[in-house]
Amino acid sequence: MQPTRRHFIKSAATASLAFASVSEGPRSFEQNADPLDDILAKPVLRKELFPEPVIIDRLELLRYKDNFICRVTSTDGAEGISVGNNMQLVSLYPIFTVRLQPFFSGKDARDWEQLLEEVYVYKSNYKLQNLALWVPLATIEFAVLDMLGKIAQKPIGELIGKVYHPKIAVYQANNFRGKSAEESIEGIKRQVEESQAKALKFKVGGRMSKNADYPPNRTEKLIPLVRETFGDDMTIYADSNGSYDATEAIRIGRMMEEHAFDFYEEPVPFDWYEETKEVTNAVKIPVAGGEQEPSMRNFRWLIKEDALDIVQPDIFYFGGMIRSMKVARMADAKDKPCIPHISGSGLGYLYMMHFVSAVPNAGPYHEFKGFNNELPLESTTSSLSSVNGVVTVPTAPGLGVTIDPDYIAKHEVVG
Repeated sequence: MQPTRRHFIKSAATASLAFASVSEGPRSFEQNADPLDDILAKPVLRKELFPEPVIIDRLELLRYKDNFICRVTSTDGAEGISVGNNMQLVSLYPIFTVRLQPFFSGKDARDWEQLLEEVYVYKSNYKLQNLALWVPLATIEFAVLDMLGKIAQKPIGELIGKVYHPKIAVYQANNFRGKSAEESIEGIKRQVEESQAKALKFKVGGRMSKNADYPPNRTEKLIPLVRETFGDDMTIYADSNGSYDATEAIRIGRMMEEHAFDFYEEPVPFDWYEETKEVTNAVKIPVAGGEQEPSMRNFRWLIKEDALDIVQPDIFYFGGMIRSMKVARMADAKDKPCIPHISGSGLGYLYMMHFVSAVPNAGPYHEFKGFNNELPLESTTSSLSSVNGVVTVPTAPGLGVTIDPDYIAKHEVVG
């Protein structure tokens, strides 16, 4: 593998020196014992933008068929809207209405970071930590950020930091597992042509499959075929979704090295932390992960111990942009890029783009699975389309889009 093909710096010598003297002794809640803890303690939301209280009057979950919308309204009449991760909320909406919704009435939205700590304990919600808690909570946060952005007359990116990336270059993600290598390559070609992306990501292995391929021998055929098809100028990522044990993951990773791939996502099951580090230490290709990670503390370990080269929090699965920005900041301290994962339905791609716009250590390309054409919405500041593989982030206040009010009116309040 030629070092010049590496888009990411795997070693972080300077940052590592800063961490070399950190004590591994006992830690307390009161005293930060590590630079990463200082980062976690630093606020994300720019509270100074809101001199007056923003009291939450109503928090509602609306449903039309299998589409979920969260609407938050302040006592002053400001309103924010978000579209949920419908693939998950169709199962999880009772957690929204029973375990989260009652907590937020009467709270000051400016205190969002403290509210995240409090709602985590409310009704022992910490026992639900994972998608069950974080997806409904992220849905609420996105509506709150939309409302706050409209009040401050700023896009979401300016609420959580400085906008570094007004335009986002995308990589075309796909999933053709179950198809042969030849069928897969045709599907990948078709999608890349549509988005005009200069980078792509495809699936290897069988998904948490204990080394099984799906169908058999697909991966070993597809790895060289992707490079042969798209040439040396295409940036290529591969995602195994935890298909392998460490030994097989290393073997597959070395195949990717031979064909100059640019990162290797989730080579072993997501909660195999020591094995993730083993693979990262053994291969030259950068290892990415974090899509499934629900724990801030585990992200801290993965970053501090250099078990990952690239962090990939999913802003729905991890509970929103505020928590995800803390992960990005920790990664930045260790000279690691953040390339967030984007989950499925709704407006996930748009929330991801606002988040990435404010991440100084964002990677060169970000996940794209196509635009949601089922939701009637418009933006006055972005075409919301991929032009030569680049998408412009909306700059109007809040989310920067307007959803057709008639479409919202079709939704009924849940609960």
